[in-house]
Amino acid sequence: MASQWQNFLQNLGVWRGSFTGISPSGAVLKDTPSLLTLAAGETDATGAVTMVRFGLQRFEGGDRGAAPSSDMGQEYRSLGRQVVFFETGTFCKGSLQLAPSTVFGGEFGFLHGDRRHRLVLLYGEDGARDQLVLIREFRQGSAAQECPPLTPEQLQGTWRGSSATITADWPEPDHTTVELSFGPEQLAAFQWLPDGGYVSWPEQVSHRQAFTTEGGWLTGPNRLERLIRRYDGSGAWLSATHEILSR
Repeated sequence: MASQWQNFLQNLGVWRGSFTGISPSGAVLKDTPSLLTLAAGETDATGAVTMVRFGLQRFEGGDRGAAPSSDMGQEYRSLGRQVVFFETGTFCKGSLQLAPSTVFGGEFGFLHGDRRHRLVLLYGEDGARDQLVLIREFRQGSAAQECPPLTPEQLQGTWRGSSATITADWPEPDHTTVELSFGPEQLAAFQWLPDGGYVSWPEQVSHRQAFTTEGGWLTGPNRLERLIRRYDGSGAWLSATHEILSR
């Protein structure tokens, strides 16, 4: 079974994209072009990658040919507990503990072929929704295209597939098969996004009440991925689940 680090390495590449701020009501707040690089740095005697260089450039003016408005870099030699990578390279990360009067957030990161669809969820110090940041990325040099905006009708029917769950106290995934249909109440709770995405996030989060956040990405008419992150009644992270479904 591949390690978390090996799963992470599936994200290597140069990714052309954009960061789009979205309000809880669905209004677009800001759209900023970006160029993200994940490159192999150092290797060991066997040729295995032991360090990854991360770089992110943003272009506030909208022109990637101009000088970036921000340029940040970092090196990774290990991964923290706040992030979980699954076998396809898809990942989710977030706060390990929700504390009172502190900001709270998480990220769903889907990887499929030459595409990445990432979504950041942000809550304010009062525990109320602040905003979403949708990050649509395309491997540089590929012909990858954006997916159509998602609608409730596209999720109707019975979905079947595989599920992998990683818990806070055990890093190895538990694999099961899954079959599900989305009911009217569940669909009504989703916020529909560009690029085939949706998100379900509570209006308010608290360290005194258990809650779940969920993101999904329809990569084709009959292929759906879901990421689910769960917290217990004390605000502690419990588990993360990745599902790959078809119909």
